[in-house]
Amino acid sequence: MRILVTGAGGQLGTSLRPLFPSALFTDVQELDITDASAVMQMVEREGVDTIINCAAYTDVEAAEDNEALAELLNAQAVENLAAAMKKVRGLLVHISTDYVFGKEPYNTPCREDQKGTPTGVYGRTKLHGEEAILRSGVRHLIIRTAWLYSEYGRNFVKTMLSLMARRPSLKVVFDQVGTPTYAGDLAQAIAKMLETPEKEGIYHFSNEGVCSWYDFAKAIAEYSGNTTCDIQPCHSDEFPSKVHRPAYSVLDKTKIKQTFGLSIPYWTDSLKKCIRNLSGPLC
Repeated sequence: MRILVTGAGGQLGTSLRPLFPSALFTDVQELDITDASAVMQMVEREGVDTIINCAAYTDVEAAEDNEALAELLNAQAVENLAAAMKKVRGLLVHISTDYVFGKEPYNTPCREDQKGTPTGVYGRTKLHGEEAILRSGVRHLIIRTAWLYSEYGRNFVKTMLSLMARRPSLKVVFDQVGTPTYAGDLAQAIAKMLETPEKEGIYHFSNEGVCSWYDFAKAIAEYSGNTTCDIQPCHSDEFPSKVHRPAYSVLDKTKIKQTFGLSIPYWTDSLKKCIRNLSGPLC
Protein backbone atom coordinates (compact mmCIF):
# COMPACT_ATOMS: atom_id res chain seq x y z
CA MET A 1 0.00 0.00 0.00
CA ARG A 2 1.48 3.34 -1.09
CA ILE A 3 -0.20 6.08 0.95
CA LEU A 4 -0.39 9.80 0.21
CA VAL A 5 -1.48 12.02 3.13
CA THR A 6 -2.73 15.48 2.16
CA GLY A 7 -2.98 18.35 4.64
CA ALA A 8 -0.06 16.73 6.43
CA GLY A 9 0.82 19.83 8.45
CA GLY A 10 -2.44 19.80 10.38
CA GLN A 11 -3.41 18.08 13.61
CA LEU A 12 -4.47 14.78 12.10
CA GLY A 13 -1.74 14.71 9.47
CA THR A 14 0.89 15.20 12.15
CA SER A 15 -0.71 12.49 14.30
CA LEU A 16 -0.61 10.04 11.38
CA ARG A 17 3.15 10.37 10.78
CA PRO A 18 4.38 7.83 13.36
CA LEU A 19 1.75 5.32 12.24
CA PHE A 20 2.64 5.46 8.53
CA PRO A 21 6.40 6.16 8.41
CA SER A 22 6.71 5.16 4.75
CA ALA A 23 3.77 7.28 3.54
CA LEU A 24 4.14 10.38 1.39
CA PHE A 25 3.11 13.41 3.49
CA THR A 26 2.25 16.58 1.58
CA ASP A 27 0.86 20.00 2.30
CA VAL A 28 -0.03 22.80 -0.08
CA GLN A 29 3.66 23.60 -0.64
CA GLU A 30 4.26 20.13 -2.06
CA LEU A 31 0.89 19.47 -3.70
CA ASP A 32 -1.95 21.79 -4.66
CA ILE A 33 -4.94 19.47 -4.51
CA THR A 34 -7.09 22.06 -6.30
CA ASP A 35 -4.97 21.29 -9.39
CA ALA A 36 -6.36 18.05 -10.82
CA SER A 37 -3.43 17.46 -13.16
CA ALA A 38 -0.89 17.95 -10.33
CA VAL A 39 -2.75 15.42 -8.21
CA MET A 40 -2.84 12.87 -11.03
CA GLN A 41 0.83 13.39 -11.83
CA MET A 42 1.89 12.77 -8.24
CA VAL A 43 -0.33 9.70 -7.93
CA GLU A 44 1.15 8.16 -11.07
CA ARG A 45 4.74 9.21 -10.36
CA GLU A 46 4.72 7.88 -6.79
CA GLY A 47 2.55 4.83 -7.39
CA VAL A 48 -0.06 6.01 -4.88
CA ASP A 49 -2.99 3.64 -4.32
CA THR A 50 -4.41 5.19 -1.12
CA ILE A 51 -5.01 8.84 -0.26
CA ILE A 52 -5.82 10.00 3.27
CA ASN A 53 -7.24 13.48 2.80
CA CYS A 54 -6.78 15.63 5.89
CA ALA A 55 -6.78 18.90 3.92
CA ALA A 56 -9.74 21.27 4.25
CA TYR A 57 -10.84 24.86 4.69
CA THR A 58 -11.75 24.66 8.37
CA ASP A 59 -12.21 28.28 9.48
CA VAL A 60 -15.94 28.07 10.14
CA GLU A 61 -16.39 31.79 10.71
CA ALA A 62 -14.28 32.97 7.76
CA ALA A 63 -16.00 30.52 5.42
CA GLU A 64 -19.13 32.66 5.56
CA ASP A 65 -17.23 35.41 3.70
CA ASN A 66 -15.13 33.06 1.54
CA GLU A 67 -17.61 30.57 0.16
CA ALA A 68 -15.86 30.17 -3.21
CA LEU A 69 -12.56 29.29 -1.54
CA ALA A 70 -14.25 26.92 0.92
CA GLU A 71 -16.04 25.21 -1.98
CA LEU A 72 -12.76 24.92 -3.88
CA LEU A 73 -10.89 23.27 -1.01
CA ASN A 74 -13.71 21.26 0.56
CA ALA A 75 -15.49 20.05 -2.57
CA GLN A 76 -13.64 20.61 -5.87
CA ALA A 77 -10.28 19.48 -4.47
CA VAL A 78 -11.95 16.39 -3.03
CA GLU A 79 -13.42 15.64 -6.45
CA ASN A 80 -9.88 15.83 -7.87
CA LEU A 81 -8.61 13.30 -5.32
CA ALA A 82 -11.56 11.01 -5.99
CA ALA A 83 -10.96 11.13 -9.74
CA ALA A 84 -7.29 10.26 -9.30
CA MET A 85 -8.03 7.28 -7.05
CA LYS A 86 -10.84 6.14 -9.34
CA LYS A 87 -8.43 6.10 -12.28
CA VAL A 88 -5.90 3.87 -10.49
CA ARG A 89 -8.59 1.83 -8.68
CA GLY A 90 -7.30 3.14 -5.38
CA LEU A 91 -8.90 4.07 -2.06
CA LEU A 92 -9.79 7.57 -0.85
CA VAL A 93 -9.97 8.08 2.91
CA HIS A 94 -11.65 11.44 3.46
CA ILE A 95 -12.11 13.29 6.74
CA SER A 96 -15.46 15.05 7.06
CA THR A 97 -17.30 16.73 9.91
CA ASP A 98 -20.26 16.78 12.27
CA TYR A 99 -21.08 20.17 10.73
CA VAL A 100 -22.86 18.37 7.88
CA PHE A 101 -25.64 18.12 10.49
CA GLY A 102 -27.23 20.78 12.67
CA LYS A 103 -30.30 22.36 11.10
CA GLU A 104 -32.71 19.81 12.52
CA PRO A 105 -33.24 19.80 16.32
CA TYR A 106 -31.55 16.45 16.96
CA ASN A 107 -31.51 15.04 20.48
CA THR A 108 -30.16 11.58 19.68
CA PRO A 109 -26.75 10.79 18.17
CA CYS A 110 -26.52 11.35 14.42
CA ARG A 111 -26.23 8.23 12.26
CA GLU A 112 -24.30 7.86 9.03
CA ASP A 113 -27.49 7.46 6.96
CA GLN A 114 -29.14 10.66 8.19
CA LYS A 115 -29.66 13.39 5.64
CA GLY A 116 -27.13 16.21 5.87
CA THR A 117 -28.61 19.44 7.16
CA PRO A 118 -25.71 21.93 7.39
CA THR A 119 -26.29 25.36 8.89
CA GLY A 120 -23.41 27.26 7.29
CA VAL A 121 -20.91 27.43 4.45
CA TYR A 122 -18.34 25.18 6.10
CA GLY A 123 -20.76 22.33 6.68
CA ARG A 124 -22.38 22.77 3.28
CA THR A 125 -19.08 22.65 1.39
CA LYS A 126 -17.91 19.63 3.38
CA LEU A 127 -21.17 17.88 2.49
CA HIS A 128 -20.53 18.76 -1.16
CA GLY A 129 -17.16 17.04 -0.84
CA GLU A 130 -18.82 13.88 0.45
CA GLU A 131 -21.33 13.99 -2.41
CA ALA A 132 -18.52 14.36 -4.96
CA ILE A 133 -16.91 11.18 -3.63
CA LEU A 134 -20.15 9.23 -3.82
CA ARG A 135 -20.83 10.46 -7.37
CA SER A 136 -17.37 9.43 -8.53
CA GLY A 137 -17.80 5.77 -7.66
CA VAL A 138 -14.32 5.66 -6.11
CA ARG A 139 -13.57 3.18 -3.34
CA HIS A 140 -13.86 5.28 -0.21
CA LEU A 141 -13.87 5.60 3.54
CA ILE A 142 -15.57 8.85 4.59
CA ILE A 143 -14.97 9.52 8.28
CA ARG A 144 -17.01 12.24 9.96
CA THR A 145 -15.45 13.55 13.15
CA ALA A 146 -15.97 16.43 15.59
CA TRP A 147 -14.26 18.88 17.95
CA LEU A 148 -10.77 17.77 16.95
CA TYR A 149 -7.87 18.64 19.25
CA SER A 150 -4.28 17.53 19.80
CA GLU A 151 -0.86 18.65 20.92
CA TYR A 152 -0.37 20.25 17.49
CA GLY A 153 -1.59 23.38 15.76
CA ARG A 154 -4.49 25.54 16.89
CA ASN A 155 -7.39 23.94 18.74
CA PHE A 156 -9.78 24.44 21.64
CA VAL A 157 -7.61 22.74 24.24
CA LYS A 158 -4.53 24.82 23.52
CA THR A 159 -6.57 28.01 23.26
CA MET A 160 -8.24 27.37 26.61
CA LEU A 161 -4.93 26.57 28.30
CA SER A 162 -3.53 29.87 27.04
CA LEU A 163 -6.59 31.92 28.05
CA MET A 164 -6.86 30.30 31.48
CA ALA A 165 -3.24 31.16 32.18
CA ARG A 166 -3.80 34.83 31.32
CA ARG A 167 -7.34 35.67 32.42
CA PRO A 168 -9.02 35.57 35.83
CA SER A 169 -12.34 34.45 34.31
CA LEU A 170 -13.85 33.04 31.13
CA LYS A 171 -17.31 32.47 29.72
CA VAL A 172 -17.84 29.34 27.63
CA VAL A 173 -21.04 28.27 25.87
CA PHE A 174 -23.03 25.44 27.43
CA ASP A 175 -25.82 25.18 24.82
CA GLN A 176 -23.74 23.45 22.14
CA VAL A 177 -23.28 19.75 22.80
CA GLY A 178 -21.04 17.21 21.11
CA THR A 179 -17.99 15.04 21.76
CA PRO A 180 -14.30 16.02 21.62
CA THR A 181 -12.01 13.94 19.42
CA TYR A 182 -8.34 13.43 20.20
CA ALA A 183 -6.46 13.39 16.89
CA GLY A 184 -4.20 10.60 18.12
CA ASP A 185 -7.22 8.35 18.64
CA LEU A 186 -8.61 9.19 15.19
CA ALA A 187 -5.23 8.41 13.63
CA GLN A 188 -5.20 5.02 15.37
CA ALA A 189 -8.72 4.35 14.10
CA ILE A 190 -7.69 5.12 10.51
CA ALA A 191 -4.76 2.73 10.80
CA LYS A 192 -7.13 0.01 12.05
CA MET A 193 -9.60 0.68 9.23
CA LEU A 194 -6.89 0.36 6.60
CA GLU A 195 -6.24 -3.21 7.74
CA THR A 196 -9.56 -4.09 6.02
CA PRO A 197 -9.98 -1.31 3.42
CA GLU A 198 -12.62 -3.26 1.51
CA LYS A 199 -15.19 -2.29 4.18
CA GLU A 200 -15.84 1.02 2.49
CA GLY A 201 -18.57 3.51 3.32
CA ILE A 202 -19.35 6.45 5.59
CA TYR A 203 -18.39 6.16 9.27
CA HIS A 204 -18.54 8.34 12.38
CA PHE A 205 -15.67 8.69 14.83
CA SER A 206 -15.22 10.76 17.97
CA ASN A 207 -14.26 9.82 21.48
CA GLU A 208 -16.95 8.28 23.69
CA GLY A 209 -19.24 10.39 25.82
CA VAL A 210 -21.02 13.72 25.50
CA CYS A 211 -20.28 17.22 26.80
CA SER A 212 -20.82 20.92 26.15
CA TRP A 213 -18.00 23.32 25.34
CA TYR A 214 -18.36 24.54 28.93
CA ASP A 215 -17.89 21.01 30.29
CA PHE A 216 -14.89 20.60 27.98
CA ALA A 217 -13.32 23.82 29.28
CA LYS A 218 -13.92 22.87 32.92
CA ALA A 219 -12.23 19.51 32.34
CA ILE A 220 -9.24 21.22 30.68
CA ALA A 221 -8.85 23.46 33.74
CA GLU A 222 -9.13 20.54 36.16
CA TYR A 223 -6.69 18.25 34.36
CA SER A 224 -4.13 21.01 33.82
CA GLY A 225 -4.28 21.96 37.50
CA ASN A 226 -5.65 25.47 36.92
CA THR A 227 -7.63 26.54 40.00
CA THR A 228 -7.45 30.31 39.53
CA CYS A 229 -9.52 30.95 36.39
CA ASP A 230 -13.25 31.25 37.07
CA ILE A 231 -15.03 29.50 34.16
CA GLN A 232 -18.73 30.27 33.82
CA PRO A 233 -21.38 28.92 31.41
CA CYS A 234 -23.09 31.21 28.93
CA HIS A 235 -25.49 31.07 25.99
CA SER A 236 -24.28 31.05 22.40
CA ASP A 237 -26.02 34.34 21.67
CA GLU A 238 -23.65 36.09 24.05
CA PHE A 239 -21.01 35.62 21.34
CA PRO A 240 -22.54 37.04 18.13
CA SER A 241 -21.45 35.06 15.08
CA LYS A 242 -22.18 34.83 11.37
CA VAL A 243 -22.41 31.08 11.81
CA HIS A 244 -25.33 29.17 13.32
CA ARG A 245 -23.42 26.28 14.85
CA PRO A 246 -25.07 22.93 15.56
CA ALA A 247 -26.64 22.86 19.03
CA TYR A 248 -26.38 19.07 19.11
CA SER A 249 -23.96 17.12 16.93
CA VAL A 250 -23.17 13.96 18.85
CA LEU A 251 -22.12 11.24 16.41
CA ASP A 252 -23.39 7.65 16.66
CA LYS A 253 -20.31 5.38 16.45
CA THR A 254 -22.09 2.01 16.49
CA LYS A 255 -21.23 1.27 12.85
CA ILE A 256 -17.48 1.91 13.06
CA LYS A 257 -17.14 -0.04 16.30
CA GLN A 258 -19.00 -3.07 14.99
CA THR A 259 -17.39 -3.06 11.53
CA PHE A 260 -13.77 -2.65 12.61
CA GLY A 261 -13.86 -3.94 16.19
CA LEU A 262 -12.76 -0.59 17.60
CA SER A 263 -12.56 0.18 21.30
CA ILE A 264 -12.85 3.97 21.57
CA PRO A 265 -11.48 5.84 24.62
CA TYR A 266 -13.75 8.03 26.75
CA TRP A 267 -13.20 11.71 26.03
CA THR A 268 -11.83 12.64 29.45
CA ASP A 269 -9.23 9.86 29.33
CA SER A 270 -7.90 11.11 26.01
CA LEU A 271 -7.97 14.71 27.20
CA LYS A 272 -5.81 13.78 30.21
CA LYS A 273 -3.35 12.09 27.87
CA CYS A 274 -3.12 15.15 25.62
CA ILE A 275 -2.60 17.52 28.54
CA ARG A 276 0.10 15.26 29.98
CA ASN A 277 1.90 15.47 26.66
CA LEU A 278 1.54 19.24 26.59
CA SER A 279 2.44 20.05 30.17
CA GLY A 280 3.98 17.04 31.87
CA PRO A 281 2.49 14.61 34.42
CA LEU A 282 -0.84 15.49 35.98
CA CYS A 283 -0.83 16.63 39.58
